[in-house]
Amino acid sequence: MDRQHGTRATISDVARVAGVSRQTISNVLNNPERVRPETRERVLAVIDEQGYRPNAAAKQLRQRRAHALGIELDVTGNRRVSGVLTAFLVESVLAARTHRASIVPFVSADHERPEPEFDDLVRRQMVDGFIIVDTRLGDPRPAWLRERGIPFVSFGRVWDDPEHTAWADVDGAAGTATAVEHLVAGGAHQVAFLGWPSGSPTGDERRLGWQRATRAAGIEDPSLVQESVQDVSEATLAAAGLVRRLNPGDAIVCASDELAMGALRAARAAGLTPGLDCSVVGFDDGPLAEALGLTTLRQPVSEIAQHLVAVATGLGDGDDPPAHGRLALPTLIVRATSIRRATPEEEEGRS
Repeated sequence: MDRQHGTRATISDVARVAGVSRQTISNVLNNPERVRPETRERVLAVIDEQGYRPNAAAKQLRQRRAHALGIELDVTGNRRVSGVLTAFLVESVLAARTHRASIVPFVSADHERPEPEFDDLVRRQMVDGFIIVDTRLGDPRPAWLRERGIPFVSFGRVWDDPEHTAWADVDGAAGTATAVEHLVAGGAHQVAFLGWPSGSPTGDERRLGWQRATRAAGIEDPSLVQESVQDVSEATLAAAGLVRRLNPGDAIVCASDELAMGALRAARAAGLTPGLDCSVVGFDDGPLAEALGLTTLRQPVSEIAQHLVAVATGLGDGDDPPAHGRLALPTLIVRATSIRRATPEEEEGRS
């Protein structure tokens, strides 16, 4: 850090120089009895050397508990919240009740620069910390919160900071691999993939699971990949090229339910009946999946919400963050859009 240019020291600077975690710095300042004397003295010396001054708003936050956690909702564009996030919000409210806490949902004027809204909630002492969702590369929120010592957890990994461990996420690679195994067991000889444009860590991970599973089954074909933005009409166009390449009984695994809806449209436009002539599998198990009879991967939203609320309320009490983040396995929900080969027992019952 350049002291000559008057750059203000942050908690991350102190942690790096002292060779300890940010939570240890927080404990030295707020719960010194939790820190070994020699570590405490070393940290205090670095704080003095660096001229670090804790953020006043964050200090007030620790001294006066609101017993509430903020969750920012991204409603830019169509002003709708995704089905997964809606379910997560409900499960977080239920989980918070068991900790005698509340959830405060809020929106930002600019989702790319949401700091003013976060700062407003902190200064008005409406929350003790935050659960951030929709994490992404270049996300400005984690660094902003860390530098001010404000507790937070995340639904999704903080991709720019592997040291951040207070997160829970869905194992997307395991999910799409499970989908491929299900489809191969149902008789598919080719399994295509319809995903988001590369560069999305979540989408890239889901594609990786498809790649590993098709390779393990001896059917990997990199040419059977198409990309689409999260839009049914665009996904329909992208899936049409895959549908033309597939033989009867083959399948498409999709990175989301919305992409899968496009694949269903493309299959039907080609005169195919999903579940009879081909298979389509989505990811998320959103509100329309059951109505469409879509085979999909259900995110374990309740498990994730319970874990994150428990960790977040503990951080507000000065607890150390968990040693590792948590990857939760999605569940394959088999419905009408995937072909399932009859078991020997079922075949016998038909004869």
